[in-house]
Amino acid sequence: MAHFLSRSRALLLCQAMRSDAAVFSSTRPLSALWQQKRIQHQRWSSHSPLGTSLDPPRRKKTLGSLQSMYRKGEPITVMTAHDFPSAHVADAAGMDIILVGDSLAMVALGMEDTSEVTVEDMLLHCRSVARATLSAFTIGDLPMGSYEVSPKQALETAILFIKHGRVQGVKLEGGREMAPTIAKISKAGIPVLAHVGLTPQRQNALGGFRVQGKTSKGAMRVLEDALAVQEAGCFGMVLEAVPAEIASIITQRLRVPTIGIGAGNGCSGQVLVQVDMSGYFPPGRFIPKFVKQYGNVWAESFRAIETYREEVKSRQYPAPEHTYPISKDELEAFVKDVEKM
Repeated sequence: MAHFLSRSRALLLCQAMRSDAAVFSSTRPLSALWQQKRIQHQRWSSHSPLGTSLDPPRRKKTLGSLQSMYRKGEPITVMTAHDFPSAHVADAAGMDIILVGDSLAMVALGMEDTSEVTVEDMLLHCRSVARATLSAFTIGDLPMGSYEVSPKQALETAILFIKHGRVQGVKLEGGREMAPTIAKISKAGIPVLAHVGLTPQRQNALGGFRVQGKTSKGAMRVLEDALAVQEAGCFGMVLEAVPAEIASIITQRLRVPTIGIGAGNGCSGQVLVQVDMSGYFPPGRFIPKFVKQYGNVWAESFRAIETYREEVKSRQYPAPEHTYPISKDELEAFVKDVEKM
């Protein structure tokens, strides 16, 4: 008897499915119906989904395409991002590489410097950035204390960034002393972006955020660091706070791209912190000399939020066009029901 009932339910389910399929085939494709349902959901939802770009999608950047750009002499554009919105706009604007930099310690988490941020912090932000990035090559910054102890420690951390951070490569600071670590990670199949010149995680040892390579001996140390990390297997390197002439000479001596930040336009590409270049900070904040402010996001956001506050206080918002309708009959019925309570 139980077998008979189970079989009967199965037959009824199959008939229902065939009936539904007939309805779908006689009207419009299932994808069209799903899209209509999705649009309706978007319309009545209290939040808006990501949506799709109006521009045709770019081809995904890979190590191969980045190396091709380098060989052709085409500058490589790099921008930091620390969450879904900042990555979404950077990717949509055409960045070649999006770096989840440890600068998020200050610009996203309000910390004093990069030494405070943890692996767990970085992985959370890497995942957020990865979800928004469709075309750019993504790199996660290994935070202080997560790679210096040994090459084994560094590889374990790098694997976490790839598996759980969902980025495509990692960045770490240091020159010759980091060559074995870079080699270890690279041989495991994880792309490494090195970082020489001014290395902010070591600011205390460097005497603060000081320009590097300002003397002949200092410049030679930067070049030797660059050559060492190149031989170790990095696919490129950040050159930070180095005189433009020195950075240009070093770039010409290498066979991998250099990404400059405060190192002049003779590098193979450039990187800036998005919060700095977009002006998403209050007036009076210190800005490094090398930063060019391309926008004033703070002022526009402040204006919008201030206007919203004023309109709420004056009951200008929400206006009728921002509310959902109800039929006159249903409203009258509801009023009568309320009066009966």
